[in-house]
Amino acid sequence: MPDSRFDKSRLPSRHVTEGPARAPHRSYLYAMGLSEEEIHRPLVGVATCWNEAAPCNIALDRQAQSVKMGVKQAHGTPREFTTITVTDGIAMGHEGMRSSLASREAIADTVELTMRGHCYDALVGLAGCDKSLPGMMMAMVRLNTPSVFLYGGSILPGRHNGRDVTVQDVFEAVGQHQAGKLSTCELERLEAVACPSAGACGGQFTANTMACVSEAVGLALPNSAGAPAPYESRDQYAEASGRAVMGLLEHNIRARDVVTRKALINAARVVACTGGSTNAGLHLPAIAHEAGIDFDLADVCDIFRDTPYFVDLKPGGAYVAKDLHEAGGVPVVMKELDKAGLIHRDCLTATGRSMGEEIDRVTRAADGRVIHPVETPLSMTGGVVGLKGNLAPDGAIVKVAGMSKAQQVFTGPARVFECEEDAFAAVRERAYQEGEVIVIRNEGPAGGPGMREMLATTAALSGQGMGKKVALITDGRFSGATRGFCVGHVGPEAAHGGPIALLRDGDMITIDAPAGELSVALPEEELARRREAWTGPRETLYATGALWKYARLVGATHKGAVTHPGGGAERHGYMDL
Repeated sequence: MPDSRFDKSRLPSRHVTEGPARAPHRSYLYAMGLSEEEIHRPLVGVATCWNEAAPCNIALDRQAQSVKMGVKQAHGTPREFTTITVTDGIAMGHEGMRSSLASREAIADTVELTMRGHCYDALVGLAGCDKSLPGMMMAMVRLNTPSVFLYGGSILPGRHNGRDVTVQDVFEAVGQHQAGKLSTCELERLEAVACPSAGACGGQFTANTMACVSEAVGLALPNSAGAPAPYESRDQYAEASGRAVMGLLEHNIRARDVVTRKALINAARVVACTGGSTNAGLHLPAIAHEAGIDFDLADVCDIFRDTPYFVDLKPGGAYVAKDLHEAGGVPVVMKELDKAGLIHRDCLTATGRSMGEEIDRVTRAADGRVIHPVETPLSMTGGVVGLKGNLAPDGAIVKVAGMSKAQQVFTGPARVFECEEDAFAAVRERAYQEGEVIVIRNEGPAGGPGMREMLATTAALSGQGMGKKVALITDGRFSGATRGFCVGHVGPEAAHGGPIALLRDGDMITIDAPAGELSVALPEEELARRREAWTGPRETLYATGALWKYARLVGATHKGAVTHPGGGAERHGYMDL
């Protein structure tokens, strides 16, 4: 018999399980061992990005089983399915990185199609690496189902020569090796110990940044993002997430009731105060777009500008996700932000309670080591800064966490490269000069295609000891692990005729993070002459297939590099069909 708390006549799964006409559909469900009672309960999608590509995703299948137990305990019927992931650490530094950002759209699309095709009533989504986190959250908001997000957890730090290390250290060690500062034997010793467990990269790189976002925006249970992947407590949070989604379904609390403009502001605050990845400036607008909320890179950067930076995490700081978890995690961070009046307390969360109610339940305080008190921050503005100017009319973004004010202003001549490979080769050969601004163009969402991250190049510069002696700008992206004065998301991108397409070697470029400026010392008349002479975007190798489609659909970076009209153009709601 159906549970009286759930009216199946109003849920999507009625199209599959109810009435004589659905006997063939029910026969498929019986074939998988479901009982009559289970068939007539709500069907809950349990979506994971499990695969064997990297440690980020390898524990998700185990955690999914605990989610399913929680759903069953709360009288739902879980239906597990998987989608893709492209893991940036594996894809980094070669053509595979072109697939990374496009995979975010594929994840959202495939979760949407699976949910629609099988008429599931609610969604618990588990993700472990970079684009899979925003992709899963985008699907939740797009479908507007009762939804709970669960992060797979971070990797434990490795130990090498008596200190904690992460994969960031390995990337930078490649630069040290190229500069003759590190032996091949020592590099091999480091690579063997840097990643000792399941889980996503341990610093406040993109995965952990977006995991913090999942809590701050309200889609994840409080403190669920913190525990490293190997910890048994992850299974407890998974089980609780399964129960929680059934509570949301019972009370008809949907993803867009949770993800509001105020909730997105809360999320951007947490990114800023933790020195999070610049990629949040891409993913927060994309999540907002799914709900039809106008919230772009400029909005994110405005929030960054007036949010103090007080959580000391790598790459700009000293600690990793495990340390943040042990210091109290995102709840303590949000409690500090709330003390400064920087949190919208009335936002709903996955618990069904408000963010303010959840913060009031937090008993721990800032430890002064990993989480500093908001009254005495590491700096008065966020760890990520937005830039605009004649070189970036649509904006750009730079991570300044861990940099002094003096290091946040840079003027130098351009050294222009048409793609990342050319720039990396020049760095490897030391074919650049101290004081230059390295420009990598044609790496935007459409022009790449795929908006690659430049960690191999920036890490090589850092490894050579040049991370603070040159600057780098690109219409592509940077990894959350990037250090140094590196400006990404320059828009419009070169393929769309942005000013970055018009630069020449020797043009004097100024990056002024405190002033929010990215400019080139050229009069508008000269830029106009160069624009007139511009012959159009560089041709790529991708004349067919998924990346060809992506390049033609993808929109502007400052609006999230999205590929469809979004919630504002909807003519129906999935849950109400």
